[in-house]
Amino acid sequence: MQPNVRGTDDLGQVRGVACRPAWRDDAAAAWTETAAWAAELLSTRCNVSPKRLGEPGPTALQVQALFEAAATAPDHGLLQPWRFIVVPPQRRADLGEVFMQALIDRDPGATPEQLQAAREKAHRAPLLMLVVARLGQSTPGGVPDIEKMVSVGAAVQNMLLMAHAMGLGAGLTSGQALHTERMARFFGLQPGEQAVCFVNVGTVVKAKPARLRPEVASFVCSL
Repeated sequence: MQPNVRGTDDLGQVRGVACRPAWRDDAAAAWTETAAWAAELLSTRCNVSPKRLGEPGPTALQVQALFEAAATAPDHGLLQPWRFIVVPPQRRADLGEVFMQALIDRDPGATPEQLQAAREKAHRAPLLMLVVARLGQSTPGGVPDIEKMVSVGAAVQNMLLMAHAMGLGAGLTSGQALHTERMARFFGLQPGEQAVCFVNVGTVVKAKPARLRPEVASFVCSL
C-alpha cells in the first residue's frame, strides 16, 4: 500500500529529490529518478475504504500539506471552484444523526441495525472532510461548470496522492444521503455549491489486493 520512497519529511516531501537545483550536472539523472518515484506513487495508489482506515491519522502538518497539494490543481480563471469542510471529532455524532435521519427519510422501515450502520459512517476514518464544488451559473465567455468539476477532481486527486506519499491510506465515499437537503443544511452549503464526496484519511489497518488498471488502449485513440 505504501510506495517504496527513499525517505520523507513530516510533510511527506521526498528528501534529496524534489529540491535538486536544475543547474547541477546530474540534473537529468535526478529528474529521471524523480519521475520513476512519481510513476510508482501513481501506480500503487488505490482507494481505501473507511472501514480499512484507523489511527493514527495525519498530523496537523500533514493535513496542511494535503490542502497545499489541493491548491496546486489546475484552475481556469482562478475561480477556486472547490472547498473542503473538515468534520472534527466533536461533530462526528451530529453528522451520524444526519446520516441516520436521511436513511429514515428514504426508508421509514429501516431496521435498528441499518440505522446504527448509518450513524457509524461518520466515525470511521481519523480525518473526514466533505468536498464541495463551487459551481453556480455559467455566463457567456465564462468558465463552464464541466471545467470547474475537472478542477475539483484534480484537487481531490492531488490530496489522495499526497496522502499516499505520506504512507497513509485515503478513499472517497458518497451515497444517497450526501445530496439531501439535510446534509446541505448541516454543512451550510451556499447557493451554487454542491456536495461531491467525502475524503477519508488514516492509517491502513487492513490491506486489500490491488485492483486491475484498465489497459491504455481501452481509453486512448488517435483522431
